[in-house]
Amino acid sequence: MLEAALTLKNVNTKTKITIKTLVSVGLIALAVVLPQLVHLVAGAPGGVQWLPMYLPVLIGGCLLGTWWGLGVGIMSPIASFLITLAFGNPMPALVRLPYMIVELAVFAAVTGAFSKHIAKNMWMAFPAVLLAQVSGRVAFIAIVAIFQTVSPLNVATVWAQIQTGFIGLILQAVVVPFVIIGLQYLLNKGNKND
Repeated sequence: MLEAALTLKNVNTKTKITIKTLVSVGLIALAVVLPQLVHLVAGAPGGVQWLPMYLPVLIGGCLLGTWWGLGVGIMSPIASFLITLAFGNPMPALVRLPYMIVELAVFAAVTGAFSKHIAKNMWMAFPAVLLAQVSGRVAFIAIVAIFQTVSPLNVATVWAQIQTGFIGLILQAVVVPFVIIGLQYLLNKGNKND
């Protein structure tokens, strides 16, 4: 989506990379800060219920496309872990980190695959987010099932977490597409003023 808008403005490749880098860093920073705010207000269960790290990753995929979105999806839990580890309470926990990397990478890759379609039809953000959420959660359950003999996580625990986070998924299935539609409107408005 962002690529299409920058191309319409005849932005050169170096500037596109700079803009995408800045947007990616901003989304990763949001993916670190937002969970901290949710945990501050709602406690640790709030993170499982509202899934705050998912929001910037879903936006990143829709906005930046597959590869840049994938970078946001992979780097968000890693950055959050490293930054919060420095303060003695890593989020996500080390045992959950590899699973979150895979899950968020799937979120970003699926929404990113829709990015060009969203640029043409902003309403495509709705199926993009829904498909990403289902795919990411299925990937999470699948890798837990594969590795549960060597991990403290098991399918029953993860299924309970998924049920707890259902309200957060529903909220994001509505909020993220409207954020993307708003951004698309702003990007199109900027192009019409040229």
